[in-house]
Amino acid sequence: MRNLLLAYLAKILLITSIALALSFSGCKSDYSALSKTTKPTSEKPPAKKVKLVAVSEQPIENAISLTGNLVAYDQATISAKVPGRLKEITIDLGKTVKKGQLIAQIDPQDYQLRLQQAEAALAQARTRLGLTIDGTDEPRDPKQISLVRQAQTLVDEAKLKQERSSTLLKQGIISQADFDAAETAYKVAVNRYEDALEEFNNRRALLIQRRSELEIARQQIIDTAIYAPFDGVVQEKQASLGEFLSASSPIATIVRIDPLRLRVEVPERDSNQVKVGQKVKLTVEGDSSTYTGQVMRLSPTVTEKNRMLLVEAEIANNGTLRPGTFAQAQIVVNEHYMVKAVPKSAVVTFAGIEKVIMVTEGKAVEKNISTGQQIGENIEVTGLKAGEEVVLEPGNLQSGQAVELIK
Repeated sequence: MRNLLLAYLAKILLITSIALALSFSGCKSDYSALSKTTKPTSEKPPAKKVKLVAVSEQPIENAISLTGNLVAYDQATISAKVPGRLKEITIDLGKTVKKGQLIAQIDPQDYQLRLQQAEAALAQARTRLGLTIDGTDEPRDPKQISLVRQAQTLVDEAKLKQERSSTLLKQGIISQADFDAAETAYKVAVNRYEDALEEFNNRRALLIQRRSELEIARQQIIDTAIYAPFDGVVQEKQASLGEFLSASSPIATIVRIDPLRLRVEVPERDSNQVKVGQKVKLTVEGDSSTYTGQVMRLSPTVTEKNRMLLVEAEIANNGTLRPGTFAQAQIVVNEHYMVKAVPKSAVVTFAGIEKVIMVTEGKAVEKNISTGQQIGENIEVTGLKAGEEVVLEPGNLQSGQAVELIK
């Protein structure tokens, strides 16, 4: 039994040895084959053909970028000048009006009656001065009124009696008492004449007053009609037909929207570059159009709180811009500012980094840059010099890769 067990173990050891020998022989054969198939080569990838373009200098508009607000050029609240009932109103919210256009009418009947009353009072005042009712001449001679003429007659008569009494007194024909009576009568007549002259002046002053009252009545008739003071658009309607309005009651608010005022604040560091007459460009949210205008007014002082200079520009409006709109603006401070530029196809952007590819000793070399304004098919760049050459349309060209130049 023991001999059989030993023989069985010897057989198993023999089989295991043969299997290990065969396995080692197979691995060695595979390694040799793999080595033959993965033998490295000394060949290099072909150079990529590229075209170069030179960095150029081009003029652009150097501008200061700002934010601001559009406001109405003019805004007026139209009010009633005279009290009365609103008989007619011809405007409503958003309606366009022209300068001189009738927008409201107050019932003029009461004012027409006052006009007739003033005309009658003026006619009466002219009559008392001895003037024609419908004339426009002025009283110049006090003797035009009978009161003065009568007083003058009494003065002349009393003076004659006084002179006669003086002669008779000297001749002893009359007594001193009779002379004194004649003297007193003359003085009374003179006083009455002076009163008549004063009455003439009073009547002349009354005539001036009545004429002024007539002009006021006529003006009130005119003021019952309310007209638009300028071309604009109705921003708000504040009165309704049939409403009784007191003096100064608002009827409507009108704004002028062409042109518009653009108000921006320029930082103190840039304020010296801004001048009246400079070109302004702006855009508003939701509108792809670019609007142009001109700087018209500059504040004489810089605001102490934020060190800003208030600037006003006028912007032509075709009806699409609205007062109160927030605007992105640019004030062009130099229309011929020279910058470096390359074609937009020469710029590569990766992970927010802008760069161009240059060629040095036959290999591609990356260079980081910054871009600015677009100039047609080109774009402004900083970090390059005029005349330097960059790869046009580099695609996936990598730094260090060999390149071949083509014309």
